[in-house]
Amino acid sequence: MSETISADDQLRLFIERIERLEEERKGVADDIRDTYNEAKSQGYDAKIMRQIVRLRKMEPHDRQEMEAILDTYKAALGLG
Repeated sequence: MSETISADDQLRLFIERIERLEEERKGVADDIRDTYNEAKSQGYDAKIMRQIVRLRKMEPHDRQEMEAILDTYKAALGLG
């Protein structure tokens, strides 16, 4: 016996699921912030750590291309 869900119930279920996921995302964001703060209290630079995390997410080829362009721009501006 198959039970069908009304459109109203289906919408409510989607909304409740999104709300739970947003709450989980907030919790994860809080955990990440706390981890950066902990690292900062140990003497690490959170700003640089964020850049490293961003770099590690990149594909190696994309990272190499970005670094080559950055080196070119730095050389053009005499930033060595």
